[in-house]
Amino acid sequence: MSPADASRPKLAVFKFSSCDGCQLGLLSLEDELLALAGAVEIAYFLEATRRTVKGPYDVALVEGSITTAHDAKRIQTVRRQSKVLISIGACATAGGIQALKNFADHKAFIEAVYARPEYIETLSTSTAIADHVPVDFELRGCPVNKYQVLEVLSAFLNNRKPNLPRHSECIECKRRGTVCVMVAHGTPCLGPVTQAGCGNLCPTQTRGCYGCFGPKEGPNTRALADWMTGEMGLSPRAVGQAFRGFNAGADAFREESERHVPAHDQG
Repeated sequence: MSPADASRPKLAVFKFSSCDGCQLGLLSLEDELLALAGAVEIAYFLEATRRTVKGPYDVALVEGSITTAHDAKRIQTVRRQSKVLISIGACATAGGIQALKNFADHKAFIEAVYARPEYIETLSTSTAIADHVPVDFELRGCPVNKYQVLEVLSAFLNNRKPNLPRHSECIECKRRGTVCVMVAHGTPCLGPVTQAGCGNLCPTQTRGCYGCFGPKEGPNTRALADWMTGEMGLSPRAVGQAFRGFNAGADAFREESERHVPAHDQG
């Protein structure tokens, strides 16, 4: 290790059960990543380099959910090695799309998907990192917004609070002049209860928000769900399924979905 490396904070990036999309978001920073690499020592990031440096680490980014006993044990080790632990993405903050198994018989899923289910070892649930260890900050998104990753890293490296939006996706629509898809087209949309951060992606394409960034602060999911059933004519099952997406395991979305579709009824 060079003297320059010794003087820089150590950054580690760990993967658990996930698709790697959030790590790829970090790598797609391109020019900004070069500046970041000059400010920190990238000590552990297997998506980017085989070179590894032992902890402790000043900041650790964790992608992915806990879905195996090995995951549950390993995250304890990562927490002990990390001064600051930041979970990134819907998998790490809410269990991800794989948390759909929390609503069903996971053994039946395994038998339906795998030719030799006896070789599969998994927990019956997919859960967030914060369900297992203390987390210093959660960064939402499926995938995360790469510029938000940069903001969060900059904030923690400079001992300040991250400056991220906590308002709903609807605010982003209004700021960009995007026509409301629910009002104009009768399209179901989770925008009123979803935290902004995607850049207004789906509504600008005349599609409803899928809730990729999870619940905003104080989401009134009941009011939105009642509007969908009462004014839009959706069935209770359709409304419940709308909340069972990328952030199905987030408390507000999970509770609302179970109000319309019973637990263990994912069909």
